[in-house]
Amino acid sequence: MPNTTAVIVGAGHCGLAMSHCLAARSVDHVVLERGEVANSWRTQRWDSLRLLTPNWMTRLPGYAYRGADPDGYLSARQVTAMLEDYAGASAAPVLTGVTVTSVRAAGGGYVVRTDQGTWRASAVVLACGAATVPAVPALARLVPAGITSVTPAAYRNPGQLPPGGVLVIGASASGIQLADELHRSGRPVTLAVGEHVRMPRTYRSRDILWWLDASGVLDQRYDEAGDLVRARNVPSMQLVGSPGRTVDLNALTSAGVRLVGRLAGIADGVAQFSGSLPNVCALADLKLARLLNTIDAWAGTAGERFARTVVRASPLGLDLRSGEIGTIVWATGYRPDLSWLDVPVLDRRGRVVHDGGVTACPGLYLIGMPFLRRRKSSLIDGAAADAAELTTHLAGHLDALVGRRERSAL
Repeated sequence: MPNTTAVIVGAGHCGLAMSHCLAARSVDHVVLERGEVANSWRTQRWDSLRLLTPNWMTRLPGYAYRGADPDGYLSARQVTAMLEDYAGASAAPVLTGVTVTSVRAAGGGYVVRTDQGTWRASAVVLACGAATVPAVPALARLVPAGITSVTPAAYRNPGQLPPGGVLVIGASASGIQLADELHRSGRPVTLAVGEHVRMPRTYRSRDILWWLDASGVLDQRYDEAGDLVRARNVPSMQLVGSPGRTVDLNALTSAGVRLVGRLAGIADGVAQFSGSLPNVCALADLKLARLLNTIDAWAGTAGERFARTVVRASPLGLDLRSGEIGTIVWATGYRPDLSWLDVPVLDRRGRVVHDGGVTACPGLYLIGMPFLRRRKSSLIDGAAADAAELTTHLAGHLDALVGRRERSAL
């Protein structure tokens, strides 16, 4: 059974950032990846997808974007290439094609079983991310036969879908982007809107993320949040990776996309929508105004304000058997898959209980989750600070282990 000091599970940007920080402290480790480096960017992204963050925000430990287009947005293919180059430049000890099947505590450390053998380690870092499995609601099984169901992880382009209208469920980043793309391809699109975070692409002549970065909004720490559970479950920002182009509900409505409320159920082939759409949009508008007020207070001057979201009369039901809808896109988010974790740190929903990425089991860490240690933790730009702090904690844990072993040897 091979031994190493630390095992990192996952070779996405968080796993590679953690590897870089451990290497800087000369901590022996291995990175286990079930697919290839940047596997989700290779296999779960649609053709036109681009990062929501501008290129200058593509920063990792020991890496910063130095290309010719700092205000552009990397495509999925470019992100994959960047992470491959980063892994190579860091000489990250990545083993690809290795699927972890269980992690359990043993002998003051951990035993990590894989389909390629078993490792023993003093510490384990779970860097497989929050977006492992599409979170499709149970009511999807009630969709009538003959309608195609697809998630953003499987969607590639409009040409793969059958003829007919499209019902997109979810109005966060993926939902609005796909609703926009499908409508521009000539398909009738209905967008079911639940809670969302309205966000302009540009504010006061700068990318909105420049303001969030410069003003410190993205650096807010998890131990400063008033309601951390709520903060960790906020939907992704309504943004599109396109310079100066805001795609919000008003833009979609003006283009001809039909808005309906949150999908509440499906009964006898009829999709039922909540009547709370006006209230949901009003709340998103209110939160946007508060955010812009925060930016203005930091800048010292007032900026522009945006028109409220226009909500037109919308149906509360849609007969899915009528032939109007040919496809449903479930843009309802993702969830982690840690079913192989045999350590008592999971809550009843299968999520790791942690304090800023530090679990109650000594030597077991988590990285890559929303608001892990900062508001920007789920962004590529958030991995560096999180990885550095978790590495410091991990190094302290290793020192404590050595101390205990030395004392027991006396």
